[in-house]
Amino acid sequence: MNSNTDSLVTVLNSSLIHELHIAQTLLSSYGIHSFVFDENLNSIIGTAYVEGYRLKVNSADFEKAKEILLSIDDHSI
Repeated sequence: MNSNTDSLVTVLNSSLIHELHIAQTLLSSYGIHSFVFDENLNSIIGTAYVEGYRLKVNSADFEKAKEILLSIDDHSI
């Protein structure tokens, strides 16, 4: 059985896919693996998708990832 440290949690939501890709690259530079969810929904249901895209990280990396992303929040990603 998987432990809680193996689960993915959302660290960032955005309606702009490029913001998630920038954040993903930033987290990767700190050794944190992340995954973009819902990236291909616009090809299925068009640009009417307003819920946004989600960037997820391993739950064990969540606090560090959130800290990294918040540290650049003033500069916008």
